Amino acid sequence: MTGTLLALMAKILAGASVRWIGCQPDTCQRVYFANHTSHLDAIVLWSALPAALRPLTRPVAAKDYWEKGVVRRFMARTFNAMLIDRTDIKVHQSPVDMMLREIGDRQSLIVFPEGGRNTGAEIGEFKSGLYYLAKKRPDLELVPVHIDNLNRVLPRGEFLPVPLLSLVTFGPPMWLEAGEPKVEFLKRSREAVCRLKDL
Repeated sequence: MTGTLLALMAKILAGASVRWIGCQPDTCQRVYFANHTSHLDAIVLWSALPAALRPLTRPVAAKDYWEKGVVRRFMARTFNAMLIDRTDIKVHQSPVDMMLREIGDRQSLIVFPEGGRNTGAEIGEFKSGLYYLAKKRPDLELVPVHIDNLNRVLPRGEFLPVPLLSLVTFGPPMWLEAGEPKVEFLKRSREAVCRLKDL
């Protein structure tokens, strides 16, 4: 019930329209990867999924942000965020290994391969985490997602959102090709998100 209410509030605040292009909602395990411009991105993308998929889908988010204050902690618990401690990353306990362990063989992930929020007009270069997720679990569908206008709904440094119309576009699934180098895969993944902006 609380998750449904949070999803409804996110849709009202962000006015999010949703498009599925070359892809349909499915309960199979997926990694939804999107551009990152606002702290609302994770909530709005999660809320854009059909109600049946939300309990199976975990946004990956920064622990240092989402554990600050009662409201943020409550929201992170409500949408079952997987919080990553960016200050305590160890080689033998990588965030990728933690993600794969947590989702098991049932849950899906929402990730933002740029890392931090990007306030520029262009989508930033992707970090390597998406590549290692695909390499360690080649069975996972990788679904590109473009989120438009959220940087204006909740601008950097602001606490209260400004209601505007935003658009969430899900694109065709992709996978890591056999023998595909990391740099080429990350470039191809970024281009998949960029293409959705102009559709």
